[in-house]
This record gives sequence, structure tokens and C-alpha cells, in this order.
Amino acid sequence: MAFDEGLAARVREALQGVSFVTEKRMFGGLTFMINGHMCCGVMGDRLMLRVGAPTYEQTLLQPHVRPMDFTNRPLTGFVFVQPGGLEDDDELAAWVQRGIDFAGALPPKDLPNKRRIKRKRT
Repeated sequence: MAFDEGLAARVREALQGVSFVTEKRMFGGLTFMINGHMCCGVMGDRLMLRVGAPTYEQTLLQPHVRPMDFTNRPLTGFVFVQPGGLEDDDELAAWVQRGIDFAGALPPKDLPNKRRIKRKRT
């Protein structure tokens, strides 16, 4: 699945100034990680957002929000925000901030160095 490059650029802008942000292609889209934890991402024209279990049900009550269920099974703590909830940059920034708040509160992951692929010599 392709992702909306324009929305990805807007998310990057919303994340500007946040420390330890990395991008990773995953779930068929683009995700943004903070200290090794997923914060948010872009799948198609939707924002994928990690809000955590404690605020999951409350977040689902918001307009333009639905469960993240690309596996045909909802992932608790993850939601999709539909394009109607991302129309202006302030709306998008508020959603991204929810992901920052959750992922930023988690302890940093010990990220291993990239593994080298061992190849047989011929």
C-alpha cells in the first residue's frame, strides 16, 4: 500500500523539534518512531496513531477516528484518523502530539546496530 507523501511531509513538520525521531517503512506505510517506539504513521491517506490502551476507548469517540484494523482485527491502543480529521495543520499537530505524548513517555529501547548479513564465500 502506498502512502500519501504530502501527509507524510506534514507529519514530519509536526514532529520537528522532537528528539530521537526515526522513520521506518512498516505496515505497508511509513511510521515515525520516538526512541524506538512507534508514535504515528501514514497509511494511504490516513494517519495511524499510537495512543495506548488507557486512552484508546476515549479516542475512538472522537470524530474521524476508527480502530486500526488492517489485519481484520483491531489493535488496542492504535487508531486511524481519517482525512476529514486532518484537514488543517493544527488538527494534524494535535493528533500527532497524542502519539508523541504516549511514545515519549516510554523508556527508550536499546536498539541494536544493524545486523550484517553473513554470506558464504564461494
